[in-house]
Amino acid sequence: MAEQRMLGPDDVAVVIPALNEALRIREVVSGALAFCPHVIVVDDGSDDGTVDCIADLPVTVLRHARRSGKGQALRSGFAEAVRRGLRGVLTMDGDGQHAAADLPRLLACANRHPGCIVIGARLRKRASQPLLRRLANEFGDWGVAWGTHYQVADSQSGQRFYPAAVIAMRDIPGEDFVFEAQVLISAARQLGTRCVSVPIESRYRSADRDECFRPSHFRPLRDLTRITVHIVRLALRHGDVRRVHRRIRANPPLIDDGAGG
Repeated sequence: MAEQRMLGPDDVAVVIPALNEALRIREVVSGALAFCPHVIVVDDGSDDGTVDCIADLPVTVLRHARRSGKGQALRSGFAEAVRRGLRGVLTMDGDGQHAAADLPRLLACANRHPGCIVIGARLRKRASQPLLRRLANEFGDWGVAWGTHYQVADSQSGQRFYPAAVIAMRDIPGEDFVFEAQVLISAARQLGTRCVSVPIESRYRSADRDECFRPSHFRPLRDLTRITVHIVRLALRHGDVRRVHRRIRANPPLIDDGAGG
């Protein structure tokens, strides 16, 4: 079988879910366009003029008439990328937390690890990450591991690369942030897909930064409760908790910083 051609920026789309992102959306989209010609913004019922801020930019805007949640926004973006015959999707949030400069690193990692989901893991300058958010992320990683049966570094990050086989999956359950966790689980169980994490810098509002970010839509207590309940039900349904625990311990996170390939 012929070796598959390496992925380039023309082969993928950048999907950006957006809910009331007028503050930073133009900067985010412009950064994505500098790397990739296929940018898909999914406006999830914004009422702050988010779409008006990018009306003159060469992007595809998909609009939800009412707020349907981040999960449905990602589904819409994935479906559009599949319709175009693209070979994968890069995702980033519309609030400016993710740097477009990291997109080439995620795509390069995807080429080093064909078929894997690549996560931009906020492992650099973690001291800038709010303590509650950092603890919540670590708890989320523990929970997702019970679904994937392997450990994941920063399973809650929204900056990711999804290969073609993953974005083509249908009937992935879960809404809002539960969907992002479930994608990892469904891909692991149905396709045997593994995650690889690329270290990126945490970008949050802080006293030593001039950057301004809107308050996060992620609510640690509410959303992690939903994610945890969802995953615990899956774990109990599949049974043999001790065997799963041994498997998780035997499969630590895969982290690729680009230095050793």
